[in-house]
Amino acid sequence: MQQSRLYRYEADTDPALLQPGPMIVALDGYFDAGMAQRLLVDHLLEAGDPTVVASFDVDSLVDYRSRRPVITFDANRYTNYEDPSLILYHLLDRDGQTYYVLAGPEPDYRWEAVVEAVTEIMDTLRISLAVHAHGIPMAVPHTRPIGMTVHGSDERLIGEHKPVFGTVQVPASLAALLEMRLGESGRDAAGFSIHVPHYLAQSTFHDGALTALNAIVDLTGLNLPNDALAEAAREGRLQIEREVAENGEVKEAVEALERQYDVHLRGLERPSLLAAEGQNLPSADELGAEFEDFLRTVDDPEA
Repeated sequence: MQQSRLYRYEADTDPALLQPGPMIVALDGYFDAGMAQRLLVDHLLEAGDPTVVASFDVDSLVDYRSRRPVITFDANRYTNYEDPSLILYHLLDRDGQTYYVLAGPEPDYRWEAVVEAVTEIMDTLRISLAVHAHGIPMAVPHTRPIGMTVHGSDERLIGEHKPVFGTVQVPASLAALLEMRLGESGRDAAGFSIHVPHYLAQSTFHDGALTALNAIVDLTGLNLPNDALAEAAREGRLQIEREVAENGEVKEAVEALERQYDVHLRGLERPSLLAAEGQNLPSADELGAEFEDFLRTVDDPEA
């Protein structure tokens, strides 16, 4: 099958007339602590005026029985089917700069073919950079600046961000494979793994999404809308503070994380934010094992 048959441009879209710009990749199905990716993409699509540029053939890419779509049953008949879609959107930032968002379910099949198809689209539309962001759970307090692990196909895309992990093996994602394959072909791709407090990993943590948006702005130079997301983050912080104040055990745990974080910043006694005061830094294998344990709980709904 020709890779172009995995997707089609909209009938009213002439790729030659579209302006170049970066592309945000947001594929559902991989883990996303605090819903950082989902909140970010929902915000951009709601705040902007997206137009559909191209859509992928999800029938050949998605296992419907493992992720069953929703269909509405009304009294005595089925009335609406929410068919999954993997779509490339065209948007403009607040300065009129073009950017793209590729959003939808992460394909279950044919990852390499999808990567080739996305690369083909990038070349046709002159997309200069592919970037993705998602949340990962970390033993950090919500009361301190949110950190991130930055990765990319070229050192210049990473800037001065220092690595948190050494060499670890984790379950792959299509976004990660796309970043790696784009780098191998000399194209620019980067990602931001936002450090979400582990006790908020299953919640909607708007601060994580706002951190992701700001990181994308810093990297791409886009002037992305942030007002609604910033307000949601402010309200979220107030709600978290109320809940922490009402739970003595959680409050104590957060205070312990704060002390640990502050000791790290002062550069005292321990080399990493991940190690408790006076403890040795966990090995890469230990971190990787804990990371994989978490991912298994995400993949298994009964865990």
